[in-house]
Amino acid sequence: MKGLNFNDKSILIGMVHCLALPGTPSFCGDMKKITEQAVKDAITLENSGMDAIIIENMGDGTFGINLDIEQSCALAAISAIVAQNVSIPIGIDAAMNDYATAFSIAKAIDADFVRIPVFVDTVEFFGGIITPCAREAMKFRKNLGAENVKILADIQVKHTHMLLPHVTIEDSAKSAEACGADAIIVTGTHIGIETPIDIIKRVKQVTKLPVIAGSGVKTSNIKEQLKIADGAIVGSSLKEGGIIENPVSPELCMELIKAFNS
Repeated sequence: MKGLNFNDKSILIGMVHCLALPGTPSFCGDMKKITEQAVKDAITLENSGMDAIIIENMGDGTFGINLDIEQSCALAAISAIVAQNVSIPIGIDAAMNDYATAFSIAKAIDADFVRIPVFVDTVEFFGGIITPCAREAMKFRKNLGAENVKILADIQVKHTHMLLPHVTIEDSAKSAEACGADAIIVTGTHIGIETPIDIIKRVKQVTKLPVIAGSGVKTSNIKEQLKIADGAIVGSSLKEGGIIENPVSPELCMELIKAFNS
């Protein structure tokens, strides 16, 4: 995977949570403020020693499956400016599951990967039902000429409920690998909730792909999580009070990296 080598060591990916974008209820009306915080967070994460970042429209509140045009344009503009200010690999997550926007931005700014939350599962969330997008996403990536943009695919992702409960986490992992994912993300039930170790182990047993812990990684558990997982995505635990809208804390980043290296 370009820029991310899971063979050498565990990978740490920090989240750049954009504040609410234009077109969403919580938009503050100030794109400059949103952009400046995103850039500052990205630089803080890079300086702390993170291996990569994911830029996400996290502040957009009640997510739809796809972004509106206002959100897509704003996320693209912010991502482009962030990319000019950091040199570590960048991923795009257009939540809730807008693979087309994610790939399009990644192609435009020469990002390294996208995160696709619902790749092979059929789930229910507060915005309705999301069906698998693997086939469409792979076709879109091919038509865009973006085969170099890797896919980090969640399975049975947080904040959703499986509509087909007989599908095991192992089934989802095998499907994600068969459908072209480059790495698999497993999570707890919600933001900040630790990914169960048992889930990481079960997925590791059935796939050759890197398995990434996608929620709840913090100073107190990072060593345990990364004894099993090949990487971790870290977000809320790097914010003061765990408040998503807060900027990334340099001090909390340093504490996490210190715990990781201890």
